[in-house]
This record gives sequence, structure tokens and C-alpha cells, in this order.
Amino acid sequence: MRRSVRNLLGLAAVTAAVAVTVPAFTTSASASTATASHAKSSDYAGYWGSYWSSNGLARANGSINVDYRFGDDESNRTRISGRLYDLDRRTYRQGGQCAFIQFRVQSFDGDWSTKSYKYCGAGGYKSFTFWKYDVEQVDARVCQIGLRSNFPIRCGSWREVYEADSYGHGHDGHGHDGHDGHDGHDGHDGHDGHGHGH
Repeated sequence: MRRSVRNLLGLAAVTAAVAVTVPAFTTSASASTATASHAKSSDYAGYWGSYWSSNGLARANGSINVDYRFGDDESNRTRISGRLYDLDRRTYRQGGQCAFIQFRVQSFDGDWSTKSYKYCGAGGYKSFTFWKYDVEQVDARVCQIGLRSNFPIRCGSWREVYEADSYGHGHDGHGHDGHDGHDGHDGHDGHDGHGHGH
């Protein structure tokens, strides 16, 4: 789909360079958004993921529910839930890393925001849920990150979780183009567990 100039400017405002760009981990499990259902004509409910880090040592999947309010196609309440899995069983001395997921969310006003989660606990997972309002687009990528680092590494591609134009909402003439860029993150929720050892 075409992306408007407004979308490009909004995305550029929240973009920061990360050291290394890496290809997405290729697996049949890394398919994009799966089954979706419509509770009523204006609402959307579906599943996303699994999405992977580029080396396959972090994974995430979950669900999204979009509730359009008051019959307004640009007013909604969006709930995003999921699980973030740390699959890196190396110790920290061996180079083990934590799992990391970052979401970027665009509102109908063209503003972008980010939300991220970090989990350190080899073989385990962290559940998460967050809410956003008046959401037009949601993208996600899975990476790894150091125990005490603020900079994700080995990131998979950005994947589209939700895009309003695809489901008959929002503005005409723009949409998601499946870009691969690596943005900086905004500060993430704290790590859990201590599964990598020392």
C-alpha cells in the first residue's frame, strides 16, 4: 500500500539508528498475522506472530483486539497482549542475551509512539498487555538485548500486527509498506528471571 508523506514524517520523528542491521530469522513459524475475526462490523480481533529475532533465540506471539467506539472509524481502544520467550540458554559469560520486543504504534493523527518489553530467563517467557487509543497501525519486531543494555541487537524484521486501512478503517491513500528499518527504543519494562547464569 502507499504510505503518505505524513506517515513518513511521523515515523522519522521517532526513528534512531541501531548499530547493526540483520536479516529476519526464516522459519515457517514466523508467518505474519494469523486468524482474525470480527465481533461486529467495526471491530477487529486477531492473533500475531510468532515473530523471531534474527538468530532465532527470542520469540514472541500474542493477540490484538481493536474496539471502534461511537461509530467513529478513527476512534478505537486497542488491546495488545502477548508472550515474550527467551530461548538463549547460553550463560552470560558465553554471550547469552535476553529477549526483547518493541512495538511502534501510529495514531490516526499521524503521531508515533513505542512500547517495549525485555525478558531475561532462559527457557521461560514473560506475559504482557498494554492499551492504546485511536490506533491506525501497529508494527512489532523481536530482538535480543544485553542484561544491562539499552540497545537491542539481532533484530528481526518489523512485522505488521494491525493496519486500519486493511480492515476498512482510517484514511485513504496510505498504509503499511513492510519496511525493515531499525528504530531506537524508548526505555523498556524491566527484565525478569535470571536464567542465564554467570
